[in-house]
Amino acid sequence: MANEKKLVEKITARDVDFAQWYTDIVKEAKLCDYSSVKGCLNYLPNGYAIWENIRNDLDKRFKLTGVQNVYLPVLIPETLLQKEKDHIKGFAPEVAWVTKGGLEDLEEKCCIRPTSETLFCDYWQKYVKSYRDLPLVWNQWNSVLRWEKTTRPFLRSREFLWQEGHTLHATEEEARKRCEDMFKVYYDFVTEDLAIPLICGRKTESEKFAGAEDTYTIEAMMYDGKALQAGTSHYFGHSFADAFGIKYLDKENNLHSAYETSWGMSTRIIGAIIMVHGDDRGLVLPPRIAPTQVVVIPIAEHKDGVLDKANELFKSLQDNNIRVKIDDSEKTPGYKFSEQEMLGIPIRIEIGPKDIEEEQCIIVRRDTLEKITVKLNDLNEKIPKILEDIQKNMYEKAKKFLDNHIYEANTMEEFKDMSQKTGFVKAAWCGDASCEENIKEQTNGFGSRCILEEESVENKTCACCGKKAKNIVMWGKSY
Repeated sequence: MANEKKLVEKITARDVDFAQWYTDIVKEAKLCDYSSVKGCLNYLPNGYAIWENIRNDLDKRFKLTGVQNVYLPVLIPETLLQKEKDHIKGFAPEVAWVTKGGLEDLEEKCCIRPTSETLFCDYWQKYVKSYRDLPLVWNQWNSVLRWEKTTRPFLRSREFLWQEGHTLHATEEEARKRCEDMFKVYYDFVTEDLAIPLICGRKTESEKFAGAEDTYTIEAMMYDGKALQAGTSHYFGHSFADAFGIKYLDKENNLHSAYETSWGMSTRIIGAIIMVHGDDRGLVLPPRIAPTQVVVIPIAEHKDGVLDKANELFKSLQDNNIRVKIDDSEKTPGYKFSEQEMLGIPIRIEIGPKDIEEEQCIIVRRDTLEKITVKLNDLNEKIPKILEDIQKNMYEKAKKFLDNHIYEANTMEEFKDMSQKTGFVKAAWCGDASCEENIKEQTNGFGSRCILEEESVENKTCACCGKKAKNIVMWGKSY
């Protein structure tokens, strides 16, 4: 029990110091650690396994919509990056440059990709000639490098893992539909598999992606009330296509510019999982993406038959397509329990001599810590149902938290009062960038998270200036 206590004591309580709690979880659960290159991470097995499950599930969802995977180079020549002026302006402060190859100076310096729109456009300009070549719906799983000044594990690092989808279309209608379709894929994945409720909408002009006409975002609320941008889908129109000269001949042999989109989700989503679901004992992982869904822990494993029965349960669950492992190490049971809770494994099964005599085992849920006695013959039927109930309960708990921490403000005074609370503020906005900035200044950092386009603005006035409102916006501090 001493070891168990020490393991838990390594985690700072969320309500005492949330930032330290987050750091403690990342460290003690061995998710990642900083490398010798400042701001860059070593993704450790426990953390990378979560990303693998995210990647595999998203990849299946992408391919169901017709997405094909590709891989383009890590280096971008400076002349390519310069072709779309808004794009380079947005990324210039974060770009890292390569100026030498071996001992020789490069004829043209290259940046390490911060994103790959220019690489895709450079290739498409050579490839696309006819309407028969469209649409192109491509995605790559890769890393990018952005020279961030301040870094935090998963949330903001200089090199991070992600997927970036890039598509090219003959018509605006088709491109906008793809943009919306991928936005929906992200929404479904995060709510269904990660059990995270979301606020969704379009970014304001000042917050949209560099070079995009429209950016659509899914925003999640963390336990400390801050927003985390979980995924974005961008409609570019033909700004990139025109900059790179991407044109195609239609059926009548007329020349047209193509329309482009891009969309991405990164390893920062792991930070969202930690901060939405974690507690003072450690991680709480949604069963659908948990690398290990069940851990079998033999009690008094030195006694005859205990280890054999534990291995039998392990094999039976494994054959039933449950991601399961057995902890037959020499650690004490108490330490094993504490470790299972730290790692966020959804279910642990305890099996000892008395359980074997009574042909039962003890199931402990990570989300509620509830203990359930289950007959061994019923285990393969019960486990999938309990896993789904955990998944559902985690979403409902997070949704209740989100709903209880959204406030409405009609005036600047109300807004300033609401901004002192934990959570988001919903308020009308006139559409003027100066009001957007004024709100942020007067509320100590409450920026626009997204425009809630389905919300009515009838009879609404801007919370900042009192003029007729153009949009209802969700506002909040963010990571």
